[in-house]
Amino acid sequence: MVSIDTFRKLAMSFPNVTEEPHFEKTSFRINKKIFATFDEKNNTAILKLNEIDQSVFCASSEMIFYPIPNKWGKQGWTIIELSKVRTEMFEDALMLSYQNVVARKK
Repeated sequence: MVSIDTFRKLAMSFPNVTEEPHFEKTSFRINKKIFATFDEKNNTAILKLNEIDQSVFCASSEMIFYPIPNKWGKQGWTIIELSKVRTEMFEDALMLSYQNVVARKK
């Protein structure tokens, strides 16, 4: 299980990350681009994964990781059930999300 405190600590450990509101959620950004959000009401995270990473995480843990059920999901935005995910697995996915967004700016 990943708490908001753990989520925040992991997200803010990456260089140049800012925490900002995003509608009713908390977002974590690099270069003004969102790589993760936290939905406290539903205890979920949303991460920006590439297509391959999304398919691997979703296939291995489909009750924990699943694409947003719309066009955003087809672009790699993936929901994570924080009450079910192991911290190590979440940390790996979060790092990939961060790296994907950083790479898009280059």
